[in-house]
Amino acid sequence: MLSRIAVRPLQPRSAVFSCRPRAYATATRERVRIVEVGPRDGLQNESAVIPPEVKAELVNKLTKAGMDIIESGSFVSPKWVPQMAGTAEVLKLMERHQGLHYPVLVPNLKGLELLLDLLSKQPKPEVPYTDEIAVFTAATDAFAKANTNCTVAESLERLSAVAKRATSEGLRVRGYVSVVIDCPYSGKVDPANVKSVSQALLDMGCYEVSLGDTVGTGNPTTVDRLLRTVIEGTGGIPASKLAGHFHDTYGMGVANIFTALNHGVRTFDSAVGGLGGCPYSPGATGNVATEDVLYALRGSPFEAPGDLDAIAKVGTWISKALNRPNASRVGRALEARRARKQLEKERENDGGAAEAISSKL
Repeated sequence: MLSRIAVRPLQPRSAVFSCRPRAYATATRERVRIVEVGPRDGLQNESAVIPPEVKAELVNKLTKAGMDIIESGSFVSPKWVPQMAGTAEVLKLMERHQGLHYPVLVPNLKGLELLLDLLSKQPKPEVPYTDEIAVFTAATDAFAKANTNCTVAESLERLSAVAKRATSEGLRVRGYVSVVIDCPYSGKVDPANVKSVSQALLDMGCYEVSLGDTVGTGNPTTVDRLLRTVIEGTGGIPASKLAGHFHDTYGMGVANIFTALNHGVRTFDSAVGGLGGCPYSPGATGNVATEDVLYALRGSPFEAPGDLDAIAKVGTWISKALNRPNASRVGRALEARRARKQLEKERENDGGAAEAISSKL
């Protein structure tokens, strides 16, 4: 029988990994949690299947760059999302650290059983492969049917069993609600539906619900309207129980985060290099880039985990590994700055011979 896993509360990352501009070192800044979803949500829409070794290396690089919550994979059927094949191997290969969290997406009881079986066979002294799962549903029946072949009500019934079993085994459970602004199949989404679905996830045991602008059409006005409905009024959900998950299709990801901050939300999902998209949302681009979020928070009353320069280098690396453009504006700017500095260094060392090289770049 599987031994129960001790639940560990989320712990703040050591200050050595915090992104804290020197000019504000003495100021008291409120902490914002970042859930790095690049290795899971970021890779699921790639056209090519990524080897487990590359996924594990991505997690390791993000850990070294200071990220303390890294969504590391998914126990979905490879038949439907082939890019998520090999999650068990990824969890075994990657370096895990005490006090950090590596949640995985679990769509149903079958996926949970696969995870629990994996955990039951892990040597006891090791840091657990994971101590948290994420479950997902949608705010519209149309999207839920396209994604999971069932209605929202049916998906909530299925997820209730998953959450109950997971919590009984000592796992934390986080919930996702997709298409909270617009649905690619049924259009504008009623914020009241988002509120009721979010409450259902909390009632079944989720400690937090991430509100996903899956299509990426949200802007500060529509996000403000959504959060006013969800947080305020009868049956309002505390902002501390919510997270923001904004795709950057129209370049509104960072602006939407600041709108959510004004409503008291303090947890956000992002992906290094702006990785992502959604197989069931045609036209949606990647998640808001982690680099862009960290840069936007500089000089603000908020601090977040992660070293910006180190994360930008990870974004450059994974973008090249996937043979795709780096979608992070900040990441591209920092990459260009590093290239300029390298060129200047070469000029100093060779007395200007690098000029001929630079003219060919």
